[in-house]
Amino acid sequence: MLNKVILTGRLTAAPDLKKTSSGVAVTAFTLAVQRQYKDSAGNYPTDFINCVAWRNTAEFICKHFDKGNMISVVWELNSRKYEDKQGNKRVAIEVVCNEAHFAESKKIDPAFKKPADVTAEDLEEIDDDDLPF
Repeated sequence: MLNKVILTGRLTAAPDLKKTSSGVAVTAFTLAVQRQYKDSAGNYPTDFINCVAWRNTAEFICKHFDKGNMISVVWELNSRKYEDKQGNKRVAIEVVCNEAHFAESKKIDPAFKKPADVTAEDLEEIDDDDLPF
């Protein structure tokens, strides 16, 4: 059987790394995922998916991602049964993130000049004898 979902979206807040009482790394985060179609108002609806990541995946996400960063996650849906305080039987559906991947280029420092922005004044003249070839 296969239980795998892949989503790409933006983090709604900076992920916060926590540790369980036994020292296992965990983070919970919300992923804003835009749908592929426009609604009647011409906007793309967005779903907000609550996720949890454990161990190395949690540490990776907290180290490399921040609010607004685009991330691709591979996760599985888990369900568990429990009884609430009133004795009612409940089912919880959890999104457990198994993998996380970069989904956009790292932001470039505004001081960095792209080749199209370089002018003749920016270039240093060198002698042909200084070239290694």
